[in-house]
Amino acid sequence: MVRELATRDLVVTVSQLESWRRTGLLPRHRRRGLGRGRGSVVDVIDPVVVESAAVLARHLRQGRDRRLAVLEWFAEAGVAAQPGAVQVPEPPLAAVREALVWVLRGSMSHRLVEVARGAAGAGEEAADGLYEDAGRLLAAHRYRGAANPALVRSALEADEDVPDGPDFKGMVHLVAAIGLGAQEVGADALAEAFAAFGLFGLTGEDWAQMLGAVERGEGPPVDWGLLQQRADVLGPVQQAGDEELLRARTVLLGLRWFYGLYAMHALFMPDTPALAALRARIDEWGMFALLDHAISLSPSPRHFAQGLVICLEPLFDGLYETLMEQLAADPALFEIPGDEAGGAASFMETWTRTLREQTARARERVDESGEGPL
Repeated sequence: MVRELATRDLVVTVSQLESWRRTGLLPRHRRRGLGRGRGSVVDVIDPVVVESAAVLARHLRQGRDRRLAVLEWFAEAGVAAQPGAVQVPEPPLAAVREALVWVLRGSMSHRLVEVARGAAGAGEEAADGLYEDAGRLLAAHRYRGAANPALVRSALEADEDVPDGPDFKGMVHLVAAIGLGAQEVGADALAEAFAAFGLFGLTGEDWAQMLGAVERGEGPPVDWGLLQQRADVLGPVQQAGDEELLRARTVLLGLRWFYGLYAMHALFMPDTPALAALRARIDEWGMFALLDHAISLSPSPRHFAQGLVICLEPLFDGLYETLMEQLAADPALFEIPGDEAGGAASFMETWTRTLREQTARARERVDESGEGPL
């Protein structure tokens, strides 16, 4: 097998192969005995073993933690092979679960939950400390979401300033609600936190009105215990079965593609009825800001792990199913109305031409304003 991998420019030693076998990452070829104490030989070369060794060789660089390589392997195995290429086999799912838990234990999400739970029932001083500690963690990983692509595109076309995306600094109130309880945090603070996600298209004012009514007992009761349950990032992975992990990967990879199509609308990607229909479905669910928070187009293994645990949630599974149904109903994503040539190649030519035109327009505006080169 070492020679087979060498033909692919993958350098692997016998000791490495044995190490991977000992850790349960690489199965062994089936062997048959020679009889009379003469040992055994490989009965048949198993292509799954060879491909598993190849993917490990690609991702498990010297000095790198094997759990990161396992997550990259799991992500790669979820992508359909190109025509003529061999499908990457699945890694051992026990190793995948171990890697997910290891990564998530070190994530900021888990650290915030630990901070929140540490303050639960510990008095007013601990509550003040919770806000301070959570605020410090969030400030160290400051994040601003992307503005809605339709608004960005409109601003660029009108030569206006591009709007800012949502600022998630209000997340500190959600962390506090996990530790102290929603009643202690208050409706206005929670409204600020929920509004940052843009859920269901609701504004901060909308959330404040609804949560204020709940707080006053004028609306249907809310089970805030669910907020504390859903905050756990480790439990869902530890409790998920193998099929659930595989399904979450399908949802994550699928939503990444749909999210990418939506995000590219900001960059003058030609619009088609099919693309507009997909965006409309996401807007109906009020999910763009949440997708932007959860999905990374070029994810690291750590981003992949955090996205996967989010996609165990039924909300994301439901959105994925809705978008797949819409795609089946109108699959002509890259068919521009009135384009006689049609097809993906013509679509890309139109997009490239539009980008050149927009760049030229921007340069002309800069020249006219005397602000210097673009």
